[in-house]
Amino acid sequence: MVDNLVNLQKKIVPEMTDLLIERYRILRQVSNEQPIGRRALAGRLDLSERVLRSQVDFLKGCGLLTYSTAGMSVTEEGNEILRELADYVRKLQGISSLEQFLLEHLSTQRVIIIPGDCDKEEVVKREIGRAAAHTLVSLLEAGKGRVVAVSGGTTLAAAAQNIRGNFPDVVIVPARGGLGDMLELQANTVSTVMARNLKASYRQLYVPDSVSQEILNSILAEDAGIRAVVDTIKHADILVHGIGRADVMARHRHLPQPLIDSLLAQGAVGEAVGQYNDIKGRQVYMTNNAGLMMQDLPRIGTIIGVAGGKSKARAILAVSRATRQDILITDEAAATEMAAVLEREEGNTAYFNPF
Repeated sequence: MVDNLVNLQKKIVPEMTDLLIERYRILRQVSNEQPIGRRALAGRLDLSERVLRSQVDFLKGCGLLTYSTAGMSVTEEGNEILRELADYVRKLQGISSLEQFLLEHLSTQRVIIIPGDCDKEEVVKREIGRAAAHTLVSLLEAGKGRVVAVSGGTTLAAAAQNIRGNFPDVVIVPARGGLGDMLELQANTVSTVMARNLKASYRQLYVPDSVSQEILNSILAEDAGIRAVVDTIKHADILVHGIGRADVMARHRHLPQPLIDSLLAQGAVGEAVGQYNDIKGRQVYMTNNAGLMMQDLPRIGTIIGVAGGKSKARAILAVSRATRQDILITDEAAATEMAAVLEREEGNTAYFNPF
């Protein structure tokens, strides 16, 4: 019934579809950044202040937005409307069909697609993080695991900030060691924040992400505490990890430029848990680490891959083919580009069109 209504609306009153999606985007953006001023909101949504003014005045008149000297905020009724609209907007934008298309082409059990492109809208990245948080809590409530390994990065940091629960028997661990210079995005930090918000316990891994095998063996031989943490990580029941572009992650790891050039020449496009893969999922290069590595993943009960943005589409395909992703959480732009790549591989001239 809902699908029929969506199709009728798109055919008979397509202008109403565009208007509904625009107002939904406004409510979603305000909800994520409230309180926010009109000028800042117009910049976030790439709308003129004149167009935005008429829309926010309408939403305020409906009781969905409220104004204050600090800026706009979403009312309780507005938040309820946002929750109720989410699935309808997904259908309006053909996202349900897109999820089904990817399910048929990738070895995954579930695909969750968030409307938008996190390359262009920061709010979409936060929405992906929230979806990952909700998915993880659902698994924990269902008793699907006690040890959860999480990677670092902006999207996982968003998941940690937005997760809530009460799981004193659960242990949150970093999937791998430290990477990069931003402390708040490190796997250790993400796991700590997530554990606190879940009222769970946590362990930290004080080993750099990329070290030589000789140094790694020495650390593990001499430090019983690190060995215990590594053993816990290796026995994770659930993994929530980000997926990165090979070129970007290689630079984050400060790999030598000749090595980066070699990886790209061999076709590396995606990276996860230290493994660089080409578009077919073939391993091109692997970094050493005390934490999880690609060969450990088959032993993990549930793997959740999290990444978005059109720029990461090929990276997500590469990692999804390299190892199973039980649940893939991404955004509309990445999913649409992935579908286009898949259709080109199959020799179809028309890209995926959900309408």
